[in-house]
Amino acid sequence: MSSAPPPGLDPEQLRRHLDRERPGLVSGPLEARLIEGGRSNLTYVVTDGTGRWVVRRPPLGHVLATAHDMRREHRVISALHSTAVPVPETLLLCEDESVLGAPFYVMEFVEGTPYRSAGELAPLGPDRTRAAVLGLVDTLVDLHAVDPEAVGLGDFGRPEGFLDRQLRRWGKQLDASRGRDLAGIDELHAALGRSLPVSPAPTVIHGDYRLDNVLVDGDDRIRAVLDWEMSTLGDPLTDLGLLVMYSTPLGLPDSPVSTTATAPGHPSPAELVERYAARSGRDTSALAWYTAFAWFKLAVILEGIHYRWTLGQTVGAGFDRIGELVPVFIEHGLTTLQEG
Repeated sequence: MSSAPPPGLDPEQLRRHLDRERPGLVSGPLEARLIEGGRSNLTYVVTDGTGRWVVRRPPLGHVLATAHDMRREHRVISALHSTAVPVPETLLLCEDESVLGAPFYVMEFVEGTPYRSAGELAPLGPDRTRAAVLGLVDTLVDLHAVDPEAVGLGDFGRPEGFLDRQLRRWGKQLDASRGRDLAGIDELHAALGRSLPVSPAPTVIHGDYRLDNVLVDGDDRIRAVLDWEMSTLGDPLTDLGLLVMYSTPLGLPDSPVSTTATAPGHPSPAELVERYAARSGRDTSALAWYTAFAWFKLAVILEGIHYRWTLGQTVGAGFDRIGELVPVFIEHGLTTLQEG
């Protein structure tokens, strides 16, 4: 690791705080590096030369309302640690902004690979790629089978009217980051509102479920599900719709937004839906709406990232090309909804 501290994390400040709150955890000076690839909350690996830990904090600069809530993310990971859903063990939550400039939490470091592209998956070969992606579906079924009350998450969200609130929320998020005209996005938002499906029974949902938000081990098993910043109690088919969206080829070479869909052996969206339906017992006949909603939601997220980039408030590479993807996501959303 480089001795130069990354933006947003002062290793000495962090060590002093850990020495106070978790004495004996750290045995020497800390070094930290930012994990590239994240587009929202910032993730760092820190080490004292012997042990390794992970720190999560909000992005620098512009923060949308209700987003980047470290307490919620820490709470859901802690609650799920005793279930069949693989998550890292949480070690500490700090809401004192004087330590690192923002709330943050610390969790265990888990070995594994977040596959972000078809090119990264290709060396595994078709059989191992297929196993990893099907394991992703099975883990999602496990998540949606968790009884929220049993793990202390009965009040983690308001499932009643969830889809309507989601549409309104993401419309407000778009307005908060609207710095240019985007053809079709208001049309897509309105069309989704006119055709809301009836939600199944609510579950704990991840909110951003995809292959590069999990760690896969050398045996192609899911070792940990990460990035819980959008989790809540709500409609489980929103997670499946998002997974289907990420399993659809974008048709864009060298896209800064990850998709593994073209890797040899990658199951088709239809196969993923069929496996989920068979294992969960849920009706997936309205999934076109959920997939179109996923395209809309990602268009809004990407526009927010583009907005922060225009203000010079992002850390990492690839942000300069995010803005050009937003119209592509809008068009996919409109097409999916029309064809569904």
